[in-house]
Amino acid sequence: MAQSYFVIGTDTNVGKTYVASALVQHFAAQGLKTIGMKPVASGCELNEKNELINEDVTALISASNINADLGLINPYRFVPAIAPHIAAEQAGVKIDLGVIQEAYTKLARLADVVVVEGAGGFCVPLNKAQTLADLAVLLNIPVILVVGMRLGCINHALLTVEAIQARGLKLTGWIANKIEPNFAMFDENLSSLRQRVSAPCLSVVRWQGALSITASNF
Repeated sequence: MAQSYFVIGTDTNVGKTYVASALVQHFAAQGLKTIGMKPVASGCELNEKNELINEDVTALISASNINADLGLINPYRFVPAIAPHIAAEQAGVKIDLGVIQEAYTKLARLADVVVVEGAGGFCVPLNKAQTLADLAVLLNIPVILVVGMRLGCINHALLTVEAIQARGLKLTGWIANKIEPNFAMFDENLSSLRQRVSAPCLSVVRWQGALSITASNF
């Protein structure tokens, strides 16, 4: 079975795709067969093959060094850029975690490493009864948390870490991503998170900076 990681965020638009794609590139550069997966994507458009796809999935595919069917990489695709469970309801579709698990298992047979990117925050609903957190438990793979460094990030990060650990999941580490160029007290907030999150900080991404990851982090 492949080595896998589930990239989640403290919120939406905190850089999950950037981090997930960088991780895929990192492992591919080591000569490992690596592929990215995004189980659920909203905000999709038709491409030249008449397939629904969004820019997050395109980025993951571009970073991957092996090919797989789009239906495995991104089982659920919706046009409106809204919460996935609402998009699914509007489309008359129920997001089935079993379908996602089956797609992940097939990718894991093809690859040495699978990097799974979540949607929104850790507890975003996927259907009427289940959330992204339930999917993480079902896949049971190590989690990497992307912390969007902005006002409120300490609370968001600590609540998310607590939710991850409460479900018995392994938090491999977290990445601090400065998503607001004028965020005051960045270093002080970073220091506060380092003191309070027991998992290692894998990388610190400054505004428009590069994600630097070493093999020893994993």
